[in-house]
Amino acid sequence: MIVFPAIDLKDGNCVRLRQGDMERATVFNDDPASQALSFELSGFEWLHLVDLNGAFEGHSVNAPAIHQILSSIKIPVQLGGGLRDLAGIESWLEAGVTRVILGTVAARNPELVIKAARAYPNKIAVGIDARDGKVAVEGWVEASTLDVTELAKCFEGAGITAIVFTDIQRDGMLQGVNVDATAALARAVTIPIIASGGVNNAGDVRKLRSANAGIAGVVIGRALYDGRIDPQEALDAAL
Repeated sequence: MIVFPAIDLKDGNCVRLRQGDMERATVFNDDPASQALSFELSGFEWLHLVDLNGAFEGHSVNAPAIHQILSSIKIPVQLGGGLRDLAGIESWLEAGVTRVILGTVAARNPELVIKAARAYPNKIAVGIDARDGKVAVEGWVEASTLDVTELAKCFEGAGITAIVFTDIQRDGMLQGVNVDATAALARAVTIPIIASGGVNNAGDVRKLRSANAGIAGVVIGRALYDGRIDPQEALDAAL
């Protein structure tokens, strides 16, 4: 299982939100590129990067910080937040992003996601953010009536490289990852599932790994920043 340290960008800073609320942001580093390099030097083999402003505004906002990160590290980067069209997807892939994560557009226009996956093999992931089992969009502000599993199944066989599944109510709250919901989704589709939201300690990582659902990865944010989980401890727990 791959451990993805998370960098969420708001106004050029590395922050963590609580339950997706932009008004409840904690700045952990005003130099995201140095934070990314620190994660690389700690042994992580991927980076999870989100343009929070972009997610709310519908287009990339933190481009300067993202470019600085890409030029500072060698490990692959998956980027989400504000990507709504093929031009934006292509732009970031050409800039050096390894794969993009499509969230709101996946719920609103799944055909575009499928088209992108065919145009850019192994470069497209889907982000499914859930509140009470229903998909949330537009930076988690808007709820939909769409069921998480229903949306995920739309992309079976389309060439999607992964689904990043986030339990919004646990995100940034250090209350423990939603193992049951993540495992249920992983069993419902053949697309690799990456868990996100609520990881508090290495025990959460071990629970995901031992769920026997084939969960492919886990995103860790606040717990790394405040020292609740040591990088090596997280990596060891995923083995």
